[in-house]
Amino acid sequence: MVGSTDHRGTPEYPGRTVTLEPAPGELCWGVAYKVSRKEDQEVALTYLEVREKQYDKKEYVDFFTKETGGSSAAVTGVMVYIASPDKANINYLGPASVEEIAKQIVHAEGPSGPNRDYLFNLEKTLLQMGCKDEHVMKIADEARKLIQGANSS
Repeated sequence: MVGSTDHRGTPEYPGRTVTLEPAPGELCWGVAYKVSRKEDQEVALTYLEVREKQYDKKEYVDFFTKETGGSSAAVTGVMVYIASPDKANINYLGPASVEEIAKQIVHAEGPSGPNRDYLFNLEKTLLQMGCKDEHVMKIADEARKLIQGANSS
């Protein structure tokens, strides 16, 4: 995970957001957007360079859909941002226990809102896409327990 210090957290208390990392044989569920007009591409890239500035690499990947059955790419050359899992990226938070991640998420808040909103929206969107990501679901369940515990105190 990468630390969000300008959207879902602060430099003093970074939020956590999902991060793409190389993982042979694994799938990543998501959405790809096609931006056709040159002017729109420039606006989109300017926006993304600010929003995704905590990632230190860009890679171009193949994008598959359910319709192609994973046999051939529906689109090639889809740009994604990646956070290096090493000391080269100061925003890379690395692995932690579900409990540690949930605690950090519950307490982090930035200009784009509470980090918990990001987590719960991620969980909901993945489920709507048909992806039951066990790790995300465990973090969300633990975050709900922490919030419930704080509200009952």
